[in-house]
Amino acid sequence: MFEDIPGQIYRTLIQDNRWLVLMDGLLVTLMVAGIAIVLGIVIGALVAIAKVNVVYSGRMKWLGVICEIYTTVIRGTPVVVQLLIMYFIIFGAASDKMAPYVGALAFGINSGAYVSEVIRAGIMSIDRGQMEAGRSLGLPRNITMRSIILPQAFKNVLPALGNEFIVLIKETSVLGFIAVTDLTMAAQLIRSRTFDAFIPLILTALIYLGIVLLFTWALKKLEKKLAESDAR
Repeated sequence: MFEDIPGQIYRTLIQDNRWLVLMDGLLVTLMVAGIAIVLGIVIGALVAIAKVNVVYSGRMKWLGVICEIYTTVIRGTPVVVQLLIMYFIIFGAASDKMAPYVGALAFGINSGAYVSEVIRAGIMSIDRGQMEAGRSLGLPRNITMRSIILPQAFKNVLPALGNEFIVLIKETSVLGFIAVTDLTMAAQLIRSRTFDAFIPLILTALIYLGIVLLFTWALKKLEKKLAESDAR
């Protein structure tokens, strides 16, 4: 494994410009993760608000049931199975160009279920008196939720959301199941051509680690800014 490290580096990165394969895979990983994170936030926020509104108002209970079924099914089944169902059944084995977007949709729907529970817990942690205070001032329920409750809830759940998105970035490594050449699949392709496993896989692990560390740093900066705004 540790023999001829310079030769392994040359075969993995330099020969036949294989570093471009890794770069293309990295871009696919970042694209899929980025789209999935946005979808996860949107879906999760909508589902969480729907559930909380049912609790607060006692109306539209059927919507709460649908949201509960969604979160139960998504959280109760493996993300790989959801990815395969989305690709082979719902989209009928989409074209190679569409496969990354199908993967992003699958990961976004999966993430939305977890994000919804995180946001719901954050909303429910805010004292109900604040909703009642907003209503007593004549604010509609939706404006009170958007302007008073959600900003406070977001600050409370930011660390948990960050952890969910870090997990999501790493989960995209299974995109190879639907023939998407992401970062992990690119490393596998290089390994199959060079018969060297050490450098491609270790390098891939280090790239994922770098992405996670950068994302964690950005989240800490955001948390610090939000804490400074609270102190003012």
